[in-house]
Formats: sequence, C-alpha cells, structure tokens
Amino acid sequence: MTEFSDAYRLKYVFGIDFGTSTTKYGPITLSEPKMVQTRGLFLRDMPESVKMRVPSDILSRGLVVGDEEVRNYLSSVRDVQRNLKYPLKDGIVRRDDEDGWQVLRELARYILGQFPIADPEFKGWLVAVALSALAPDYMYRGFFDIFSKVAEELRSIYAVTILPQPLAVAIAENAVNCVIVEGGHGNIQVAPISFALIREGLVALNRGGAEANAITRELLKDMGYGDIAREEYVAEVVKRAIGLVPRSLRDAISAARSNPEKFVAKVKLSPILEIEIPKEYAWSRFLIGEIVFNPKHEEFKSYIDQSRLKIEDAVVGDVTLYGEMDLASAVISSLRSVSVEVQDRVASNIILSGGAFKWDVPPGLEEYAVNSVEKMKIMLGEVNRELANRAGVKLVKDPQHSVWRGAVIYGYALPLSLKWDNINKEGWYVIGSGAS
Repeated sequence: MTEFSDAYRLKYVFGIDFGTSTTKYGPITLSEPKMVQTRGLFLRDMPESVKMRVPSDILSRGLVVGDEEVRNYLSSVRDVQRNLKYPLKDGIVRRDDEDGWQVLRELARYILGQFPIADPEFKGWLVAVALSALAPDYMYRGFFDIFSKVAEELRSIYAVTILPQPLAVAIAENAVNCVIVEGGHGNIQVAPISFALIREGLVALNRGGAEANAITRELLKDMGYGDIAREEYVAEVVKRAIGLVPRSLRDAISAARSNPEKFVAKVKLSPILEIEIPKEYAWSRFLIGEIVFNPKHEEFKSYIDQSRLKIEDAVVGDVTLYGEMDLASAVISSLRSVSVEVQDRVASNIILSGGAFKWDVPPGLEEYAVNSVEKMKIMLGEVNRELANRAGVKLVKDPQHSVWRGAVIYGYALPLSLKWDNINKEGWYVIGSGAS
C-alpha cells in the first residue's frame, strides 16, 4: 500500500464531523472548519414555471444541499414540512431511509467538491469521518459506500477512515484518561476513555440541542408565535438568543416571576420580524437550558403529559438512550464500567464538548444563570460530593469544532498501512488507485 509523507498529510487530510444538526468539514490546513446544516431539500412537486429556472444539473439530481443553495429554492412553510429532509436523528440514519442516505451522499459530494486541487502530486484526500459513538455497523458500511461513489465522480479520494465523536474530542484535547461528554443536537454521549474508548462505559442520553429546540418551539406557541414556531431555523435562533442554564431551576424561576422585567428579552429574526418574550413568560427561558442537563422537573411534566414534548428512552442496536437521566447520574453510571484502579484518574478530567453545552450568561444574571462547566460541577456535588471535589470539569475551547479537530489529527497520525478492521473499527478503507 502507498504510504504518504508527513508533508502530504499536512495538506491533504480532510476531516468531516457528521452532526445531527450541522456538519463540520475541511482540510487539515484550515484553522477552523466550514459548517453546513445536515439537511437537503428535495425538488418535488415543482410547477413547470419554476423548473424552467432551475439549472439542469440540479434538476437532474432532484436534491439541493448547502445552506445558501437550500435557501435559494426554499419558498414556503409547506416546503419545509414536506421536502426539507434532516437525515440524522440522534446521530443515526435508518438503514431503510432512502431519502436520508441520498442527502448524506449529496452532502459528501458537495463538501469535497468545494476543494478542487490542481497539485500534480495530489493522489487523493485522506478523509477522516467522525460519527456518533452509537452508529451501528450498517452506518459504517453505508458511509464507505457513499465515499466510494463520490470518489467515482470526483476522483479526489484516496482513503477513508471513521472514528467515534467522543474519541475525536479526546484526541483533540490530547486527553489520555478522561470522560468525554459530547453534547450534540441529537443526543449526549458520555464516554470514558483510558487511552482507548471504553465502549461498555458508553452512556447515551436521548436528548440534546433538539430537545432545547423543542421546548423553545412550545414556548413560542404559548407566547402566540405558533405561525413561525414550526420552522427549525426559528427555534434554533431563539434558543441561542434567550436560553439560560439555571444555577437552581427553582430559585431562577422564583426570581424571574418576582422580577420579570430583569429577564425579558427580544430576538430579531429578520429585517421585518422581531419577537418579544412577554413578562409572564420570562421565567421559561431557564427551561431551555435545563432540559439538556436535567429534564426531571415538574415544569416539564405538563408538556410531556400533553404530548407536546417527548423525553423518553430509545434503543439503537444494543444501546439504550436514556431520556430522563440527569447528566451527573450519566457520568457516574459511565464511570462504573471503568476499572476501579483507574476510576479516579479518569474521573479527574471531565471534558464537555458540542453545541449543546454552548451557553452564555448575560451580564446581570450571574446570580441565577451559569455556564455548562459550573452547572456540571453543581450537579455532581448534588449527587456525589466526593466525586465533585476530585473531578476537574472543563469545556473545550471551541465546542462545535472539537470533533473536527480530533478527526484531522487522527487522519494525520493513523498509518496508511493499517487496513480497515470491521471488528476493531479502525484503519483505512482504501478507494484510490494507488492501493497495492
């Protein structure tokens, strides 16, 4: 098998982090990745008057990906509901979801097509793909098939490897013994690592940024914005603008109800649309952040009982995703699968990563709102004070990009002589003609 020089790898390793909400991607030479929403718009039920204005190559594919490209063809709420496809749910695409696989295939082609190379020494990208730690075997096979087909069209891929997102974070942080808490849009993966990922210690929670969006959507409906609440874009923007993580949910709600003027907020969605959080709903800002950390509060119960919000267990393969388990209990459950001899060492370094842990504390609200690190410390102290005193908790410098950074480092360091092993799930799946 061809082995490439360090100089080649430093130019032509390419990382892709397929997240439920956004995909982060780009070559190792970038200081930070590009981002695109993990979605595609199917061009179905289009009037002939519209088809006439669509380029033939796009019309033949029948599918558009890319944020600006999707916006060019997205015309109505009806389009959003019927033709806009998010292929990953909790980081997983169903085996029989033909539309979902088609979107992922088109995304891979779109991503790599943005980086044409004229270098005569270029033999193909070394692509390192990060997937959810919950991804079943068929997803590994499916992604190798995707990149094989993309390679036939673009002629720009030499080999592909796949690694779990928590391991990518550990690599990016140069952490050998740690607990990675990777919080994405679809789920939260709690993974202990002692040099390698301890798979039997993986604890998955069936919530993440999507549930924060869901409670935001329901709050918007209650406030009288039901006409726009259905759009995922609106829920995401409002969540980021007004969501707060409470130091104590009970105390925060009490304060916001006693002095609502201190907690009201406005959100500008477009040049013609601004929404205002009414005083009587100012307290609900804390529900948006709290649902990520602990949904077992009475304040969520009415939404669940009315089927307006789903917080429930789910099963993916042989892994159970827990709906209501709080984050501190998930960390402790994960640590129980670590050898007692190294538990203390692993627990001393708890690393938070992912967009679900990216929360700000507005000036003046420090008494009631906290960031994710402080929240994690508070919750650990409530469950196990000794562990809280020993544990070091930190948030990666750039929560949304950490997985991508780990992927490109992994792609750089992994020897090309190591062929893909379906049992250990490591090595390179070689596509390019340079293979021997």
